[in-house]
This record gives sequence, structure tokens and C-alpha cells, in this order.
Amino acid sequence: MNSIYAINHPKLIDKIVIKKREEMMHIIDNYLKKYALSSALDIGTTNDLENESSNYLIKNIKNIKIFKSLSNQKIDPKFFQKSINKSITEDLTQNEIYSFGSDVVISNATIEHVGNLNSQLKMISNIIKLSKKFFIITTPNRYHPIDFHTKIPLIHWLPKSFHRKLLSILGLKYFADEKNLNLLSENDLKYLLNHFKNIEYQIHYIKLFNFKSNFIIIGKII
Repeated sequence: MNSIYAINHPKLIDKIVIKKREEMMHIIDNYLKKYALSSALDIGTTNDLENESSNYLIKNIKNIKIFKSLSNQKIDPKFFQKSINKSITEDLTQNEIYSFGSDVVISNATIEHVGNLNSQLKMISNIIKLSKKFFIITTPNRYHPIDFHTKIPLIHWLPKSFHRKLLSILGLKYFADEKNLNLLSENDLKYLLNHFKNIEYQIHYIKLFNFKSNFIIIGKII
């Protein structure tokens, strides 16, 4: 299938996204199924209830009794027993850590939207504080040929300052702002994760068009 055809057809894109998230869920299930987990916290929950791909991982994780949400959006309480309207890069109080700490913390395609590396480091630090046993972070690969945020191939491989200038010229000012989009490579992820000595982690991959399109970090608190 021609990749340019794919990126210009929203329904096809959504089907691809769902398929890739099904693959992610399979990897996550295979890892977690041997552990007894009762609670899950979703980081960066969206209030989009129309798209099947939205909040996909938290909706499909198995054998969980208590679901919680931390998001800078106001979330429909139907699915979550507890929710808090807060950015994951803000400082957490001890009461919030106690109340929202969970066996597994899941963040699906959020870390690339919180800002610079320092903000991403703060996000991971907070995820670890909230994780009683495991955490899962997914994010697209900066070095996949297509950026599915902008639907433009290859230009995101340029140095980041050039990439942002070009996005501004093309009228994509929202994504030109580092606060809204800061794509990560595998080396970037390792750099961030290796700051923390109380975790073990594995990086898994999803492929699209024979390139690594998404990373799945499965971490364990030690």
C-alpha cells in the first residue's frame, strides 16, 4: 500500500492506529498476565469518546477491577472510579500519590506532547512515583519515515530547530511548538529512563511499512 495514500485517508489511518494498538495490547497482555493486578491508572486520558482508538489500552487491559485517570482534560466518570484533572508534569502531593497510586500505570502516546526533555523527565518521574508494580509508556518513533501527527514524511528527521521552523512555514504552528510535539528516538528514551535506578525496563517495538513505528516501554519497580 502506498504510504502517501494511507496518510491522506483519515478512516484508513484510524484502522492502522487500531491495528497497531491491538499489537501493543498483545505485547502488554503477554507480559502482565502472570501477575495479579487489581488497579490501573491511565495518564493522559482523552475525553474523545467517538474514536475507537482513543484510550484504547486502558479500555482493553484485562483483569483490572479499579480504573483511575490523571489527565489535563475533564474526563467522563463512567469508566473510571477515580479521576483527577491535572498535568502529569506538575508536582504530585503525597495524598495524590497515595490516592492514585496503582499496580500498573499506563501512558499511551502522551510523553511526546508534554514539552522538552526536562518535562518528559518529570513525567516519567511522576509515573514511577504512582506505580506500585509496573508502568507502560508508548510513544511513536521519531525515526519512522512518517510523522502521523503532521501526516508529512521525513521532515521530522531534520534537526529539531529546522523541523519546527519548517512546520511554522507550512502553517502547522501548533505542532511547531515544542510544548505540543517533541518526538523521541530510542536513544532519547534510554537517556530519560536511565536517570532512574529503581526500575527495570524493556523496550518493545511495533512496525509499520517495515520500520519501527512505535515504542512500548514496560517498566518494573524494583
